[in-house]
Amino acid sequence: MTTERAKRGIDEWNGKSIPPGETRDLKLSIGESYSGMTVHIPVQVRRGPSDGPVVFVTAALHGNEINGTGAIRHLITDDRFSLKLKRGAVILAPVLNILGFDRHTRYLPDRRDLNRCFPGSKSGSLAKRMARIIFDEIVARSDYGIDLHTAAVRRTNFPTIRGDMSRPDVATLAQSFGCEIILDNKGPLGALRREACEIGCSTIILEGGEVWKVEPAIVDCSLRGIRNVLIDLDMIDGEPQRPEYQIVIEKTKWVRADRGGFLRFHVGPGDIVAQGQHLATNTSLLGRERNVLTSPCSGVVLGMTTLPAISPGEPVCHIGQVTKGLESIGELRKGLSDGSLHGRMIDDLATNVHVVQPRQK
Repeated sequence: MTTERAKRGIDEWNGKSIPPGETRDLKLSIGESYSGMTVHIPVQVRRGPSDGPVVFVTAALHGNEINGTGAIRHLITDDRFSLKLKRGAVILAPVLNILGFDRHTRYLPDRRDLNRCFPGSKSGSLAKRMARIIFDEIVARSDYGIDLHTAAVRRTNFPTIRGDMSRPDVATLAQSFGCEIILDNKGPLGALRREACEIGCSTIILEGGEVWKVEPAIVDCSLRGIRNVLIDLDMIDGEPQRPEYQIVIEKTKWVRADRGGFLRFHVGPGDIVAQGQHLATNTSLLGRERNVLTSPCSGVVLGMTTLPAISPGEPVCHIGQVTKGLESIGELRKGLSDGSLHGRMIDDLATNVHVVQPRQK
């Protein structure tokens, strides 16, 4: 997609003119309810005084993943976060899956996953029709995209950017955001970011935190990243805030339970682990040890379950494999204060799981 095409598309929305330097609150019609009432997605469009890149920032594509909703609301309403554009435009959509959001669920009423239905179709299922409207009205107007997600139900994620690093523009966007960890991944077929990239709208996603929550440290991480991207695109003034380190992970592994039981966790989200390190001890309800889960590789805990009750085959820990530099990363982390954003994220996410030291034998 060319910048010229994106600029033409941002001037007018559903018959409403959006002049340079103006902000408009809009309603994007995406279908009808069972009662026949029109269902809308709320969108805010902000334009700078001159032409430039168009960036979309979206959240709640899965209706119960609302950390991003909280972040976008801060962008819109918090005067301390000055979003004064010098050029270009920003499209802000705090809730894409409004039908799932209203029901506090990931899915649409027909149980389809909206994030597997892009670019959609005008005559397909409810999910396909919604995806087509979102794709045409938001993605097709944009040069870049940032889509905000959380872990699935009963899991939490350490903040991680995901993007197709084989695409130079996506790699630059992912690095600009400023997360410590980038996961090199195209995304599944039908995912918003994958299909957006296919039409030239370079898009990344942030995975961070839990469903049904607006977690302060995750919101701050999101705001910092969005601000960094807009600064690097010369759309707003300021100095970007960079992390102490940044690593790109290409391989990950879910560690799954072999037996049913009740877990004692030995690591938390974001922890560095060595190959063979104890991740969790599986016990009976009376506390008797059944087996110990260990890390298959050295790396970082990208995500984990928050529910200690487990059955065979269920996921426990998501490990991002890191083959070089773990020791130096560990040393850098020791120098970070508890009040730093990294320290706050580690502390906040660790409150979702009870972490104890493994018992010595």
